[in-house]
Amino acid sequence: MLVVEPTLAMGFTFALIVLAITLFAWERYPIELVGIGILAVMLVAFHLAPVTDAEGRDVLDARALLAGFAEPALITVLALMVVGQALVRTHALQSLVSLILQVTGAHWRWSIWVLLVFGMTLSAFINNTPVVVIFIPIMQAVASELRVSPSKIMMPLNMALILGGMTTLIGSSTNLLAAGLYQGMTGRTVGLFDMTPLALCLAVPGIAYVLLVAPRLLADRASMASALVADSGRQYLSQIVVGEKSALVGTTAVAGMFPGLPDVSVQLVQRGEHAELPPFDGFTLAAGDVLIVAATRKALTDAVLKDPGLTAELDVSVAEPPSDGERKPPAQRVLAEVMVAPASRIVGQNLEMIGFRRQFGCIVIGIQRRSRMIRTRITEIRLEPGDVLLIQGHRQDVRALRGDADFILMEWSQTELPSPHLARRVGLVFAAMLALIATEALPVVVAAVGAAVLVILIRAVNVRQAARAIDRRIVFLIACSVALSTALEATGGSRYIALTLLHAVGAEASPALALSAYYFVVMVMTNVLSNNATALLFTPVGIGLAGSVGVDPFVFLLATIFASDSSFATPIGYQTNVLVMGPGHYRFVDYVRAGLPLNLLLWIVFSLAAPWYYNLT
Repeated sequence: MLVVEPTLAMGFTFALIVLAITLFAWERYPIELVGIGILAVMLVAFHLAPVTDAEGRDVLDARALLAGFAEPALITVLALMVVGQALVRTHALQSLVSLILQVTGAHWRWSIWVLLVFGMTLSAFINNTPVVVIFIPIMQAVASELRVSPSKIMMPLNMALILGGMTTLIGSSTNLLAAGLYQGMTGRTVGLFDMTPLALCLAVPGIAYVLLVAPRLLADRASMASALVADSGRQYLSQIVVGEKSALVGTTAVAGMFPGLPDVSVQLVQRGEHAELPPFDGFTLAAGDVLIVAATRKALTDAVLKDPGLTAELDVSVAEPPSDGERKPPAQRVLAEVMVAPASRIVGQNLEMIGFRRQFGCIVIGIQRRSRMIRTRITEIRLEPGDVLLIQGHRQDVRALRGDADFILMEWSQTELPSPHLARRVGLVFAAMLALIATEALPVVVAAVGAAVLVILIRAVNVRQAARAIDRRIVFLIACSVALSTALEATGGSRYIALTLLHAVGAEASPALALSAYYFVVMVMTNVLSNNATALLFTPVGIGLAGSVGVDPFVFLLATIFASDSSFATPIGYQTNVLVMGPGHYRFVDYVRAGLPLNLLLWIVFSLAAPWYYNLT
């Protein structure tokens, strides 16, 4: 068996990969900062100590290391993000969802299954992130109608969409990036449906698990609003405004309680753009303070009657659409949950910097990040994508957030659809793009870029909205990962890892055993690192291992893609895992409990199906 001798350049590349993996997983520093930092180190190091080929040419110069920024797969991913944003903004897919809900309206429990399968089908042709953004409020409304916890359906939704994304070339950015790197190394292109037959072998048992098993492994979790109210059904979250003539002006809290408010639990005091949270020891109330309180209706009424200087709105309700046949009088103020959208312009800012109350007319009562409710100094917390805000405000102010691209309002109404002509135009553009890719009339990157330009020209999105749809973290993550993959291949590191892995499973190991072991290693890594970075780092390794065992490298490419997409066991493996974490009120252990069995199921199915399908002995 061939042996690759380790070199100093190879060791340096391995060290950079370990550093990148550690920093990406740690999440202490922004992904884009880590990516550009690793790139800078590589540019300097390989300029001072060039890596040359047999003809003496520098194979790791600046052009080679920065090629990731011009990678056609990256351009394709970014273009598809713009098209996905157009689909979201025009609600082009909501009309189809409305039709499904009308057909299954009499059988709401069946509607969950139908919606999951429909979402899985959509994700085969649209990047998962916009599909998740579309479906989260829809599934939230269905959960409310069924009176089941969103925790029972949000993670199954994410799992179904990831499984659907495995089935075609454009279903996931991971597929496109790995296929692009594969084409650059082997000169072979991957068709739109080349991976579909084997992917369906994984998707069918996978969706069966998602529908039948996963909900049983997930615990019921209460929403943020119910967590703030001690006795659901008797107490209410309400708002009290301290007037200038109120007896509470100048009152200082004693042992965390305000003497003028017996039997009332003060949850938050909003003063201007600043929010004060318990404990309130030493805090003195002033005129104009807004108190968010939890109490019975009688206790609130008594407090207002004893102090005419107080103004209270007692009929606060959760902002959800009523059930069929049910008519509720509109409350003056409502409670609602909104999620910070990916690529939102408010990411990295806190509530005071945003001027949230002044700009949106709503008060933030709580912030939930990755299933943990954060209430300490909430106005000082810098917001991140996926954060869920519990807000209180007038109904019209809350509903206005639905049209704001920075937020995803956690409710949905099938009666509120935009002008249909834009939705039809975007749908036609999307269908034409798929047809051109499927028939190979145009390369994927050309069709995707053309579709992105068309949705801008027909004004489905403007240039600013298109730019905001592009996630800069993906750009720098991919550029860094491509540079590391290039260095791994140029220094012989990928070949070295492949031979080491082959030695680990046995020098005389069959291709089927080597393929199964490789899939398992990549599957473990994708749940620690991001799926895109894992695919880019391991694609050269898979190609090298295929050469060592003497099989078609395309089989190992599929193993790389499917294993990299299997990021079910942790919330950090894929962006959509984080997006459903807040609405589903999940904890880290929930991903392990429900995701790990699915990972193992797909590994076993792939280990059996791939050798059979490709006749590996």
